[in-house]
Amino acid sequence: MAMTYAKPFVRLLEALERLPGIGPRSAERIAFHLLRMPVEQASQLSRAIVEVKEQLRFCDICFNVSEAARCQICQDSARDPGILCVVEEPKDVLAIEKTGTYHGLYHVLLGAIAPLDGIGPERLKIDELVHRLSEGLVQEIILATDADKDGETTAAYLSKVLRPSGIRLTRIASGIPVGSHLEYADQATLTRALEGRRELH
Repeated sequence: MAMTYAKPFVRLLEALERLPGIGPRSAERIAFHLLRMPVEQASQLSRAIVEVKEQLRFCDICFNVSEAARCQICQDSARDPGILCVVEEPKDVLAIEKTGTYHGLYHVLLGAIAPLDGIGPERLKIDELVHRLSEGLVQEIILATDADKDGETTAAYLSKVLRPSGIRLTRIASGIPVGSHLEYADQATLTRALEGRRELH
């Protein structure tokens, strides 16, 4: 008779495998790590997960992660309401904020169009974006979706939907990462780097 895991362990494995990017082997490694973890650490992890669910939400305006109905960025009167940066996920907001160079507002789509995964435009916060534009404050929309297949598909769709508004539409440049070498760049990256070149003064 083949050995099977105890039911509590199987339930943990199944729960872990439902997380994005976690396959059976990763779930097994994490589950055994949790099994060896002291009870107090496991309790802290459990409490942290519950607190996130109970105390955090998505901003009513931009859909960034927030503790209140409006996130800190949307509440900041010093931000430029005329520029709206559209990103896929809240983590993208954090990445851009770390640069310290952007001072406009954001709109988080909470995903990207991914036909192979059954994710269409209706699953994203695109209708909410169009509604925000109807308020007449936005003068430029920066499409900052990822440079992968789904991100490019999303940017192309948004461009088609938003262009009739007459609002200036821009796309973040993508090219050679700082500190990298040309020889290691793929053709698509090099092409974008050339197309997005700028004048040197």
